[in-house]
Amino acid sequence: MSTKDVPASRSVPPTDPRAVAGTRAPAVAYISWVALALMTTSSVASLRPSPTMAVYGLACVFLYLIPALVFLIPTSLVSAELASGWSGGVYRWVSEGISKPMGFLAVWCQFAMTVFYYPSLLGFVAATLAYVINPDLASNGVWTAIVIVVCYWTGVWVSSRGTKGVAGLASSGLIIGTLIPGVLLVTLGLVFLGQGNESAAPMTADNLLPAWAGLASLVLIVNNFLSYSGMEMNAVHVSSLRDPAKQFPKAMFFAMGLVLLIFIPPALAISWIVPAEQLSLTAGIMQAFDAVFAQFGSQWLTPIVGIMLVTASLGGMLTWLAGPSRGLLLISRQEGYLPPFLQRLNSHGVQQNILVTQGVVTTVIALGYALIPDVSSAYWIFSVITTQVYLIMYLLMFIAAARLRKRQPDHPRGYRAPMLVGLCGVGFAASLAALLIGFIPPSQFGSGNIGVYLLIVAGGALGLGLLVPYLFYRLRKPSWRTADPEEVPA
Repeated sequence: MSTKDVPASRSVPPTDPRAVAGTRAPAVAYISWVALALMTTSSVASLRPSPTMAVYGLACVFLYLIPALVFLIPTSLVSAELASGWSGGVYRWVSEGISKPMGFLAVWCQFAMTVFYYPSLLGFVAATLAYVINPDLASNGVWTAIVIVVCYWTGVWVSSRGTKGVAGLASSGLIIGTLIPGVLLVTLGLVFLGQGNESAAPMTADNLLPAWAGLASLVLIVNNFLSYSGMEMNAVHVSSLRDPAKQFPKAMFFAMGLVLLIFIPPALAISWIVPAEQLSLTAGIMQAFDAVFAQFGSQWLTPIVGIMLVTASLGGMLTWLAGPSRGLLLISRQEGYLPPFLQRLNSHGVQQNILVTQGVVTTVIALGYALIPDVSSAYWIFSVITTQVYLIMYLLMFIAAARLRKRQPDHPRGYRAPMLVGLCGVGFAASLAALLIGFIPPSQFGSGNIGVYLLIVAGGALGLGLLVPYLFYRLRKPSWRTADPEEVPA
């Protein structure tokens, strides 16, 4: 802040050293665009979706590139403009761009998607952990349900105690649970092919595009939207760049290249080793590692890799567990969107009642793994519900961004996305298409009951994503506002 910005009534003599110290602009901790790209990569990329795309073989390259172009790029650039102009996250963006009720819906969807995200994430953990103990457990629904319940409630206990330093468990996840296993898998896969073994999936030019069998053949692409989600979280760092207009696009395109390198080669490696009809969507990575280690007589390495993957996944779960619910809590305390019971904090200042309530729902959902005969089907259903709930938030974000550019064109923005309205249009259309396609059972699960599939997906996505927040909003009371006057949403 310069001297002319200091009110005269509060100024001090120029000779006073406080005048210099008090008017000096605070130092800005700049980061490089490469650092931002790496931060983005670590928060987006993982090996978890690789088995899902390995089903398509060489066509997975196409199915990764399309969502990157129509969803990842618009999401990154649009959220960067919003973050550089309005603090407060998606609630502030949507509230100012559309309305406060829609802002609540957006922040609710950010939270609600985790209700189904944790069962799918921990389903992957259960299948991976099975290869450390007994590979036959990977397809056992009861085992999967037990692991989900135990891991989730342990995470709630850790988070409710306000434990510091949990983020450190996930900070090394990119290296321990992603880069090292990914590089190892691709390297061994190449050696596997180099020894004259035939690829389980054909790798010819004729297979660059997925075989067309109607919309059902493309449904698994919906999972890639979830893989690329979360970019609005990283957009807050745009103001830490020295030249956001030039550096942020460079960071995002570099990050996209890194993300694709982490996603595509491991998926291809799995498709070389494990035939699509034998592939488990939860245990596919471990299937590939186990098969290739068996090829080299080193199956003793399989449990070690499994522990690395499990450690990284659990660390990521702990860092996410309290975050979205904390944002919902602060908004609700000020606006009265949730009943006081859900707003209560424990002695450590943690929103324990929200976490416990979420845990009850997660436990019920976990039983789906025990009741649905095919673990892969359960994993897919929960993944698609997670994606659809999250996509509701993105639909609102794109609308809000376009309206804010039109209504507040002169509002200060540290970064202005090029062709913002066009980006919003592409992102909105892609998000809406992915949301609708998710209601179609994938061709890989065509033998199941379509009516049951639609009932579960529609009930989960529309019920949790729209009906529940609508009821909270309609039933709210003035007494539900519990925030202190100076408390603001975060």
